[in-house]
Amino acid sequence: MDPARFRQELARCNRCGFCQAACPVFHVTGHEAGVARGRLSLISALVEGALPWSREVEEPLFNCLLCGACTAHCFPAVPTADLMVAAREAYLERTGPSRMHRLLFEHLLPHPARLRLMVRLAGRAGDPRLLELAKALGLLRFLGRDFPEVFGLLGRPAGPAFRERIEPQVLTGRGKDLRLAYFVGCGMDLVRPEAAAASLELMLDMGRSVTVLPNNCCGLPAQAYGDVEAARNLARRNLKLLSGRSYDLVITDCSSCAAFLKSYPALFTGEDEGGEAAAGLASRVRDLVEVLDRADAGRGRLAIPAAVTYHDPCHAVRGQGFSQEPRQALGRVQGIEFREMEEADWCCGGAGAYSLGHYTLARRIMERKSNNIRRSEAELVVSSCPSCLIHLEYGCRLQGLPVRALHLSQVVLAGRQGGRLGVSGPAREKAGC
Repeated sequence: MDPARFRQELARCNRCGFCQAACPVFHVTGHEAGVARGRLSLISALVEGALPWSREVEEPLFNCLLCGACTAHCFPAVPTADLMVAAREAYLERTGPSRMHRLLFEHLLPHPARLRLMVRLAGRAGDPRLLELAKALGLLRFLGRDFPEVFGLLGRPAGPAFRERIEPQVLTGRGKDLRLAYFVGCGMDLVRPEAAAASLELMLDMGRSVTVLPNNCCGLPAQAYGDVEAARNLARRNLKLLSGRSYDLVITDCSSCAAFLKSYPALFTGEDEGGEAAAGLASRVRDLVEVLDRADAGRGRLAIPAAVTYHDPCHAVRGQGFSQEPRQALGRVQGIEFREMEEADWCCGGAGAYSLGHYTLARRIMERKSNNIRRSEAELVVSSCPSCLIHLEYGCRLQGLPVRALHLSQVVLAGRQGGRLGVSGPAREKAGC
């Protein structure tokens, strides 16, 4: 951490407390340590040496959602999420990452095939008999006390991963001129393969060609944890993959991936070669949310009308400024009765892998979102982030709500094809969804 830089940023906080009104963690805990004002005071104490970088500060450093809501409500717009990431990086420099995180960031995320294998094994670990064995052997001390509940949240893998059925390749599209590249996020690949197939089908309407990339993780999970070097290494692998290839646009259907890919230049500040490549990629990256109008071939109609509400992912609404675009896309689908929910842009608690490491806190945060979904009386809750969809679906299941959570691409495609909110066409046949 650069003390001079952080003193300058921290001095902008005027302690007004407006961040309390927007912080999901504070609304659940009521603790000052869980709101931006308290977190910034903690960082200030660490920077000035008033507090040691000990294990006692780990929880308040890492239980922030990084949702950015505090900054949106802050008059001087203090970038609390960025400061928290930097503080986590400084903490890890002093304590070192855990073995579990080294496994994830160094050996799994750079290699999608290994990650898919691990997810399949984890799905088997959800077997109640194996969970009882883990308890008997005392393994829950290592895996975490919320280990059984976490597998309930994730559920069983949704069949074969998207890229197990559709290998990296160039597909001929039905569009006129655009050469598109599909950046397949880990969540879409592993837990929402049917949504990824729908997204690909829409992209085939947009471009004359669509290249399904063999990319690895974008690097956001590592960066959010504070392991910025691991995030930078993952970014380098993706930049090398795209080097020398000509695409008009690189599209991803995960808003978290899109926001982070657009921020790649910040990872390589001061690096001429890496910075130039990162800027070139960032300028071509598009969230599927912002280009869906290119795939619009007339107003479609759902086979069965549905009441739909929309949840704004943090990385879409605050990370990229997209709010109206997804609603406009839904508005072009006949048969939808759109019902705006209260606090649609309030974090659901999923926050990437946050719900896995902070299960109880994330579940309490989700209750607020689930109650808003209930009050909307919608049959479907739609979003553009796989982590959000997992958590939204889980929250509705816990409250017994008869509500499905679907990706925006699934609804748009179903409307265009007169479907029943499923996937159809060539992408479905290839993906087996």
